[in-house]
Amino acid sequence: MSHSEHQAAQKKLETAPPAPPLTLVIFGAHGDLTKRLLMPALYNLADMKLLDQDFRIIGIDHSDDDTHRWADSLTQTIHSFVGDHTAEFHPDRIDETAWSWITQRLEYVKGDFGDDATFRGIGDKVVDRNCIFYLAVAARFFGPLVERLGKAGLLKETPSAFRRVVVEKPFGRDLPSAQALNAQILKAANEKQIYRIDHFMGKETVQNILALRFCNALFEPVWRREYIDHVQIMAAETIGVEARGGFYEPTGALRDMVPNHLFTLLAMVAMEPPDAYNSDAVRDERAKVIEAIAPVQPQDAVRGQYGAGTVQGKPAKAYREEQDVARDSTTETYIALKLAIGNWRWAGVPFYLRTGKHLKTRRTEIALHFKPAPVALLGAQQGNVLTIALDPEEEVAVRIDVKTPGMLPRLSAVDMAFRYADNFPVPSRVGYEILFYSVMNGDTLLFQRADQIEAAWAVVQPALSAWEQDKSAPEIYPAGSAGPKAADDLLARDGRIWESL
Repeated sequence: MSHSEHQAAQKKLETAPPAPPLTLVIFGAHGDLTKRLLMPALYNLADMKLLDQDFRIIGIDHSDDDTHRWADSLTQTIHSFVGDHTAEFHPDRIDETAWSWITQRLEYVKGDFGDDATFRGIGDKVVDRNCIFYLAVAARFFGPLVERLGKAGLLKETPSAFRRVVVEKPFGRDLPSAQALNAQILKAANEKQIYRIDHFMGKETVQNILALRFCNALFEPVWRREYIDHVQIMAAETIGVEARGGFYEPTGALRDMVPNHLFTLLAMVAMEPPDAYNSDAVRDERAKVIEAIAPVQPQDAVRGQYGAGTVQGKPAKAYREEQDVARDSTTETYIALKLAIGNWRWAGVPFYLRTGKHLKTRRTEIALHFKPAPVALLGAQQGNVLTIALDPEEEVAVRIDVKTPGMLPRLSAVDMAFRYADNFPVPSRVGYEILFYSVMNGDTLLFQRADQIEAAWAVVQPALSAWEQDKSAPEIYPAGSAGPKAADDLLARDGRIWESL
């Protein structure tokens, strides 16, 4: 699609007003998140004319730098994404006017996150201004940074100036640490000022789940235990841990992906209809369904770790050979869970979740498997499946059984699909655009509340506790495979199989 066609699509789709004037303070100005996702998202918002003329960005980090060099570094990085379809942001070109608009509003400040002088300096720059503090830093800084912002008076709101904090994942590493972190930050700010971000919520397909369910009479009546046999939620990656071994080794697949990303998808699929489409009503229902999940038992949790293999034709070394990983590591790079939701809608319907690195295919999707028709009129049925794909394609597909052409009464399974790219041609986005825009406008609907976070950790805590006692290694699976055999066995014991990778 040409740039002019992109612009035409934007004008057709974007009718929202610009965000209010504000200063965005990014802690972690030199971090990978800032360069790879935050700046491309801000560029896209500028290109869509959704930022106020009085918008400013202050980058805080401990490195020696200045505004000019920081802007030059960001400019080189954003241009490197052009045409790179391995990156989440991969535009055909960079609109120099829009990018220049961003760079003109940048300011770099060297600062120690533990030094009160850093926060006094920030205070001098944001007096009487709306301000968003974005914590694009390691998780260990979340609590202390919010504490210091509060101590410096930077979170005190006035009738003319709001103050908001965006907290990245991981939000805690287990239930006790999540509870402690919530308690720590809520001493300095109120719940409505805290935006616990999950970039999955920025994906159009995820937001579309509510429209698909509650705005289509075709689906809502059958979105329940009487018609659905089971639900599968998958986030498969072909990449390994790459250079993140130091982070991944104490974290693992469960902590990295399940209480946030996968439970976000589960909540959207399984929640009850809200009374209204507003932040409180939607977040109430998301929290309720997570609270209704029974704590997962160790026998319903499978761990795997990738060994050496071949991924998409390229050799891949074992996880234990990765940089900053112990040679006898017991960290899981794959997790599969069987969950049960104890409410009226979902009683008896298992939810199977899986995620892993260095798998055969990159794919994130939700698959609702429907029960078979009561009578097999034309022979063996494949069964209806509603698939909501998030990555790499964004689409919704329905698998149905149809009569195979010919003289005999036989059935074949076919897919009817809706692809976003075919119907809504928009430029390359990273998903943070709507999340940024929501924070700027004080809309918390797409963000996680304290009770939802803690309920999610409560579900997985029994498995985490059991693994702390059991020091046996996870099952090794070859890189480039579909994962460990034990994951297949988890479904096989129920007479079911995973969607193929």
